[in-house]
Amino acid sequence: MITLRPVDPTDLDEFFNHQLEPTANHMAAFAAKNPSDRGVFNHHWQNILIDESITVRTIESDGDVVGSVLMYLNEGLPEISYWIDKAHWGQGITTDAVGQFLKEFPERPIRARTVVDNLGSIKVLERWGFAEVGRAKDFANARGSVVEEVIMELTD
Repeated sequence: MITLRPVDPTDLDEFFNHQLEPTANHMAAFAAKNPSDRGVFNHHWQNILIDESITVRTIESDGDVVGSVLMYLNEGLPEISYWIDKAHWGQGITTDAVGQFLKEFPERPIRARTVVDNLGSIKVLERWGFAEVGRAKDFANARGSVVEEVIMELTD
């Protein structure tokens, strides 16, 4: 069973462990320059948790912390972002969690961004009605190069 709940400070240890996985960092692309730097991680999450304009939830699967999902403003529009522990990819957890999270936000449009080769993330977003509205190129720390990302939007 997939549930969303407010982030508890003890969840951060699990989130930190999730970001240490090299393949997950590669797929996320826009991750920390040094994912093993706990100080940078703590600072980043402290900023997320104190920012009242950001809504963030812990994703649990059968009581285990498996990821997070959040909504923040980017260029004046709400944007969704998520991270799922690689050990739980391909199980429908992300699709379920994103669907539950979107129910909290009836206003539209909502945007999302993902690198063009993150086909799993694109599939999740398309499942919930997101469609491509553009592309952008930017430097990705996790890949050490400029990557192309798909900008997707949910309007209904």
